[in-house]
Amino acid sequence: MLSPPEPTGTEDPFELFETWFKQAEQSGIVLPESMTVSSVGEDGRPSARVVLLKEYDEKGFVFYTNYGSRKGQELDTHPLACLTFHWNILQRQVRIEGRVERVSHQQSENYFHSRGRGSQVGAWASHQSQVIANREALEQQVSMYKDKFAGGEVPLPEFWGGYRVIPDCIEFWQGKADRLHDRFRYTSDAKGWKVDRLSP
Repeated sequence: MLSPPEPTGTEDPFELFETWFKQAEQSGIVLPESMTVSSVGEDGRPSARVVLLKEYDEKGFVFYTNYGSRKGQELDTHPLACLTFHWNILQRQVRIEGRVERVSHQQSENYFHSRGRGSQVGAWASHQSQVIANREALEQQVSMYKDKFAGGEVPLPEFWGGYRVIPDCIEFWQGKADRLHDRFRYTSDAKGWKVDRLSP
């Protein structure tokens, strides 16, 4: 197993994340881009769900959803989140903490139109997190929007788009024998990134 470098001052966690992510892709893990997004509601109650990472660079980590969903409402109200990746085959975990912002309308539109048409129609048909009577009601909504957009482009819904988590803390965890794991925490400040080794 490859571990992060020993903390020697300012390092770049994005380079390490890219290395680990590529190794996860090559490992045979199903959907290595799966990550748990944790947020908090107005009442202070935390909630978490698994979504798919769609883009990442030094600006942050991006996923897409319905803005009216529970997570969308929580992220808009309290724009802080934690992302967790767990790659069990590699005995690795990455936790990313930071503030959240919506990506630009153009970025959301570009991604939306890269999706399959069925997923585009599904975004219109599903009022995510809202109570529905039954499966039939959902399928009727899908049928309605298929007819509505037949023969033309499916537009980006105003209630759908991307969020970017801009990290100020990234922790890498590598499983080791006897539970003496490697943990490295990268934190950012005005000078850049600082890395510390944490006790397992």
